[in-house]
Amino acid sequence: MAADPRLDGTSIAPSVLDLIGNTPLVRLTRLSEVEQIPSVLAMKMETTNPGGSSKDRPALEMILAAERDGLLPPGGTIVEPTSGNTGVGLAIVAAQRGYRCVFVMTDKVAPEKVSLLQAYGAEVVVCPVAVEPDDPQSYYSVAARLTEELAAFRPNQYANPANPAAHVRTTGPELWEQTAGRITHFVAGAGTCGSLTGTARYLKSRNPDVRIIAADPEGSVFSGGSGRPYLVEGVGEDFFPAAWEPDLYDEVIAISDEESFLTARRVSEIEGILIGGSGGMAVAAAIQVAKRAGPDDIVVVFNPDSGRGYLSRVFNDEWMANYGFTRECERCVGAVLDTRAGMAELLYVNPDQTVREAIALMRANGVSQLPVCKNTPPFAAAEVSGAIDELEVMEAIAGDPGVMTMAVEKVMGPKLPTIGVGQPIERAVQMLEVAPALLVLSGGRPLAVITRTDILTYFEAAADLPADALSPEAPGA
Repeated sequence: MAADPRLDGTSIAPSVLDLIGNTPLVRLTRLSEVEQIPSVLAMKMETTNPGGSSKDRPALEMILAAERDGLLPPGGTIVEPTSGNTGVGLAIVAAQRGYRCVFVMTDKVAPEKVSLLQAYGAEVVVCPVAVEPDDPQSYYSVAARLTEELAAFRPNQYANPANPAAHVRTTGPELWEQTAGRITHFVAGAGTCGSLTGTARYLKSRNPDVRIIAADPEGSVFSGGSGRPYLVEGVGEDFFPAAWEPDLYDEVIAISDEESFLTARRVSEIEGILIGGSGGMAVAAAIQVAKRAGPDDIVVVFNPDSGRGYLSRVFNDEWMANYGFTRECERCVGAVLDTRAGMAELLYVNPDQTVREAIALMRANGVSQLPVCKNTPPFAAAEVSGAIDELEVMEAIAGDPGVMTMAVEKVMGPKLPTIGVGQPIERAVQMLEVAPALLVLSGGRPLAVITRTDILTYFEAAADLPADALSPEAPGA
């Protein structure tokens, strides 16, 4: 597009694309005081990009590169699997340059992110998260299928060299200039690894002694996990993307979902900067780094997006409590578990175990319900696929004795209702009026199964059984 001479001498940007980058750097003064951090801890505020995240940078770079290479014809279609932010960046570029967008997301993504993409005029396809990458229902597989069916261009942020190149060209130089070349540490979450690697390439080229730290969700492959499900969005992976360059990184720090989410809430409350779960993860890692650094060091943490995309989750008190991240009261479900004798570990069966094995496990431990979980502990909540109930199994076997040799997944029922370890006992009582048992979550992970008997035992020990807690008329009483 030709320059408009009417804009000469003004500060009016020609388009929203010209507003991408040049984001501010701010010191986290109050957090540093609370955490007693000796070094300078500063945050790169990617929230000021037009789409509210760092993904605007590679989105623009990838589309410009595709146009140059003849991969995206005028009026063409863009298909991309995304946790939301890359989709927003691509949607903004597409709106300016006349492209159609179809985005594929997993069902762990906050619903407001789906609505946000749709608000930009994009089409969204949601896929289950608890499947293998090569499963036809995985968001990678669905994106590949749609790309072929629609004869679309797929930017493929995980393998596109324009992704890290955007940060070599913009983010790295900005940080070098903003710190007067005195930056000593750079901390960023690892996802596609575009921002982490691209920024690292530039900073290391200017000063090889700048330390690069990758923050990673517990369970992700970057910090030695298997890639099993975790709740923090937009970071971590179950494979190594093309931009993963471990030789550039001086350290990888694994951060739990719980620490990520609670840190995000603390930063928002203490600093007045609303950040998301992945930002909380990066800050949690940066706090560790900054505490070890010296008084003359400058530690920069990369905040990829705003907490506004996580209001229904990270900043929703009920959601946080239900997953066992926060406590709502003193007399909570955790107190019931504290008074329960034995069975410190979660009892479960795998989907491919036989019904006979499940019955033996229930009989040996005197329980009537078992969650069905994939893999081995510690589990993520998403890895629970159902439950085995003693009564339902008995009825199935009575109708067909062959059920005994079947795999559990063939006869299991729906998942047990979940309750957070810090939620009120009264809530558990209400839920147990219609459910035979509850799955207790702590830190987003299954901790134990509790039943009506457990609640009654707790009340008996506490000698404060409410008269109407479990009336004779209540189901299962």
